[in-house]
Amino acid sequence: MWVYLDPIILPLYSLTGSFVGNSWIGTFLLAMLAVVVGEFTISIVYRVNRRHLGELNQRLKHYSELSEKAFQSGDKDNYKAVNKQANDAYGHVFFNKFGLSAAMLWPAFFALDWMQRYFSETNLPIPFTSSTMNYVVALLVCYIAARMVFGRVKRRLPYFKHHYKMLDAYSQESVKAESAPRG
Repeated sequence: MWVYLDPIILPLYSLTGSFVGNSWIGTFLLAMLAVVVGEFTISIVYRVNRRHLGELNQRLKHYSELSEKAFQSGDKDNYKAVNKQANDAYGHVFFNKFGLSAAMLWPAFFALDWMQRYFSETNLPIPFTSSTMNYVVALLVCYIAARMVFGRVKRRLPYFKHHYKMLDAYSQESVKAESAPRG
């Protein structure tokens, strides 16, 4: 598989005449590629599961409201039964959010696998020091930086602007459903 991706990734590591510069710029661009692919993946997963996720949020909100009403009316048995269903719905919402997050991260592991082929025997030099850093740590640092940079610009990119609005609306709906009292 890497035979097909090497022509795309290797040029990212030869943009300057400096080994240090190439190492860090290439790793940052690889991390940015992983971020973009992850964001694209999450958008596809969300689009495919949008109806299901909406139903889960509605179910959570419904049971949370019923639980609150039972609590306020003093019906302890009904409260326990409905609250159990609300907690179950919360678990479904939580793990679906976790799944969306996993859809965002998988490309980083492929990036690490690619980097292992080229950097497992050597460390990346830390600029302006005589120290070096393991490629795993270097990619993690660059991935965090790339995620921060992409987070700032994705609202302006044509495809991701719409994707951002959809996920933001889902997050707001999710927060409203989760914040309904469950007791």
